[in-house]
Amino acid sequence: MLHSLAAIAFLVPSYDEGLSFFRDGLGFEVLEDTDLGQNKRWVVVAPPGGRGATIILAVPANRRQRARIGDQTGGRVGYFLFTNDFQTDYEVLRARGVRFLEEPRSERYGRVAVFVDPWGGKWDLLEPTGGDGDVA
Repeated sequence: MLHSLAAIAFLVPSYDEGLSFFRDGLGFEVLEDTDLGQNKRWVVVAPPGGRGATIILAVPANRRQRARIGDQTGGRVGYFLFTNDFQTDYEVLRARGVRFLEEPRSERYGRVAVFVDPWGGKWDLLEPTGGDGDVA
């Protein structure tokens, strides 16, 4: 029986650029970085603590894939990074150079602010209502 989403692939220009953003910018842990030969690696990152799906950094194999870097969701917010301490994480991410597109705001579902990755992909930093960092 299906029970969880394990991982998603995320297109990045290079493994090192992907690691720079996810590890150094967002503070993610590198769970695996294995050389597969022929300039390919299996690079898996996730937020500290290991809750939720992991991200597999994927370097495009062709021009069509390369064109999707930063536009994997057609300009919509496509990624949701949950927190249980919005203000602290917001300030930490800003200090690390993460670029927010708006000031934090409160919505019925929680406290949120949209930020972008270095390639233009949009993310929500979100503390769900209730503050436990879990989806209701």
